[in-house]
Amino acid sequence: MYTVIARKYRPQTFSEVVNQEHIKQTLRNAIEQKRIAHGYIFSGQRGTGKTTMARLLAKALNCVAGPAAEPCLKCDSCKEIAQSGAVDVIEIDAASNRGIDDIRSLRENTRYAPARDRYKFFIIDEAHQLTKEAWNALLKTLEEPPPHVIFVLCTTESHSIPATIASRCQTFAFHNLGFEETVKQLQHIATSEGITATEEALAVITLAAEGSLRDALSTLDQAIACCGDRLEGDMVRQLLGVAPAQALDEVVDAIHKVSAERMLALVDRLVREGHNLRNFCGQLCRHFRNLLVARTAGGSPQLLEASKAERERLAAQAALFTEEDLTRYLQILLRLFQDLHHSSQARFHTELGLLKLVHARRLISIEEVIGGLSSGGGTGPKLVAGSPGAGPGPRSSAAPPTPLERDQQRRSAPPPSGEFASQLIPRLEEKGRTLLAVRLEKAVSWEVTQDSVNIGFPVQGSNAHLPGADEQKLLAQLASEILGRTVSVRFLQVNEQAAVAPIRPAAAAVATAGAQSGSSMMSHPEVAEFLRQFPGATVEEPKRR
Repeated sequence: MYTVIARKYRPQTFSEVVNQEHIKQTLRNAIEQKRIAHGYIFSGQRGTGKTTMARLLAKALNCVAGPAAEPCLKCDSCKEIAQSGAVDVIEIDAASNRGIDDIRSLRENTRYAPARDRYKFFIIDEAHQLTKEAWNALLKTLEEPPPHVIFVLCTTESHSIPATIASRCQTFAFHNLGFEETVKQLQHIATSEGITATEEALAVITLAAEGSLRDALSTLDQAIACCGDRLEGDMVRQLLGVAPAQALDEVVDAIHKVSAERMLALVDRLVREGHNLRNFCGQLCRHFRNLLVARTAGGSPQLLEASKAERERLAAQAALFTEEDLTRYLQILLRLFQDLHHSSQARFHTELGLLKLVHARRLISIEEVIGGLSSGGGTGPKLVAGSPGAGPGPRSSAAPPTPLERDQQRRSAPPPSGEFASQLIPRLEEKGRTLLAVRLEKAVSWEVTQDSVNIGFPVQGSNAHLPGADEQKLLAQLASEILGRTVSVRFLQVNEQAAVAPIRPAAAAVATAGAQSGSSMMSHPEVAEFLRQFPGATVEEPKRR
């Protein structure tokens, strides 16, 4: 009879367990030091090896050559435990044996000595499903069990275990397997089975398993049955109902080229091919998460759940967008994924969500609009990346820059002095340097250059009123963080009538506008520019409190 891969390659010793080094080492040391607990809680995601580890512990303690950190695998006890046929290792499924009567029967069983082995093991799987009454019935036995009894409670929901039970057991949290670890294990097993598998095929299986090695092995078994002795990425995707990688690339390209028509055509094709739109949205969420990681962390292999070839493709796509763009797209997709869970009109929700991605490409942030107001009025950015009705065609020389171009400009050009000051002073207040922030608000001039920030204070006859060396060092550190490059800070004494401090320009504009009335408020240059940027907006009389 055929043995499935998940059972055929189940670890028989601690050394064969993938990952979980913290648990293996602790149990080995406990066996060698003869510090065996009477109760253990193994918690973690499905398929991470909880029940397997419980059986290995039983095997190590009941081995004829033991107790030993590594069982002999030759004695009757080792063989029977490996085949789930040991009389003294009792496995209970709490999902179907969860009541008080089942636990009473178990409790009666603990009174009898083992039939052959040193210890009688009770492995309770899905332990979190036991009823409250069942836990109460088990409590006293678990607190003071006979010396020959050991309990192992396996659960995927450790928070559901009563505190009175958890306090009487040693708890071990099993880690999820990483992407590269799972791919490596699948490759090893495929080679052992004489199967040729591409890296893309194994990556698809790993992503579908979501950290569960058992799920990955079951899927590998299914893929071999479908595809034979050679596994290709496209064939595995089709088997698992996963949308092809080209569909993800199509979404990215449609966003980049601001093409709503291509986005709608893609959804139509996915529907006709029978793809599950919620699953596709989940793929998009993972893809844009990887794009964001590639943009911010440089495509770190540890953070990116992708094959080497896919990491190169992600890096190229991530360069088309800013971090702010990708964050906005991921937020839209996560909301769409949540909506699709309860929607009876999956296609309509998907089309609407993907069109939002296209429209979000045209938008600029409110910070850039305010920055345009602060920098002098008439040169502020437009609200969209093209004129109304112009479509996504080629941009003219007078058209506003794309988000990528704006990001490059922000990194290379110094910010307006007023904008820089309005960022620096709140940071000082966050660090508790309120007095220094108050002193900086008295500055009468600010100048931001490529390598320095010059702050001017009114002439008062001496330098005693200027900030000290430690304060100058702190300001240089904060200024470098804001500007993204190393700069120095210098204090100057200037004529107070020769300069105006542009600190917190937005607040200054509001204060000025509030002091004016009627037509004088409307004629303020920053208010006029704001109205130009936001057609249809109205200005009301400021309310004093």
